[in-house]
Amino acid sequence: MTHHVLVVEDEADIAFPLVRTLERDDYTVTWVDHGKAALDHLGQTPTDLVILDLGLPDMDGLDVCKSARNAGYEGGIMIVTARGDELDRVVGLDFGADDYLAKPFGLAELQARVRALLRRSAPVRSESSGSGTSGLRIDEGARRVFSANDEVLLTAKEFDVLALLAGHRDNVVSRDQLMAEVWDENWYGSTKTLDVTIGRLRQKLEDAGVSERVVAVRGVGFRLEGAADG
Repeated sequence: MTHHVLVVEDEADIAFPLVRTLERDDYTVTWVDHGKAALDHLGQTPTDLVILDLGLPDMDGLDVCKSARNAGYEGGIMIVTARGDELDRVVGLDFGADDYLAKPFGLAELQARVRALLRRSAPVRSESSGSGTSGLRIDEGARRVFSANDEVLLTAKEFDVLALLAGHRDNVVSRDQLMAEVWDENWYGSTKTLDVTIGRLRQKLEDAGVSERVVAVRGVGFRLEGAADG
């Protein structure tokens, strides 16, 4: 199956090498140079991954990221930008991005990160974990999460973190294990990425009325608490 990648970048001298590199890797690639065009594309075309610049001419890339997530886009979002300090990374992740790559960057590193994000977005198992009227139900084959009959929309990284915690329900999963298994060896950023993802995940579970809670174990990691019904 060919993956569809959307490149959102207003500088042609950056976009062209990206597009050529991705096409050589057998991805179907669409390039747009405005944020509104990106949102229109996501609303009309199934897309597996967005490579998103922040400095767009019509709107901030962070607003594009947030709007895409609010509209229900569940694929990967990789921010690529000259804004490289840690605060910007955390803000980008808080707005729903899965990865953050600072300019200038090597194409080989971008290719590795693209492969990692697409790999994390692919279905890997076909079993469910938990059920019940107010409890959590995780369909790992379809990569969907439910509270009763209502779906909880998660990003790829939020889903991976939750699935890993659910697989060790009531036991602590270390920060190192979460970083290694969810972000893998291609991640070179701050571990605050994990905290931001956990924060978003907690809020979504709480908003959905899920009885389970993600609990921090100081200095160690995180644990999913709450009995799975049925």
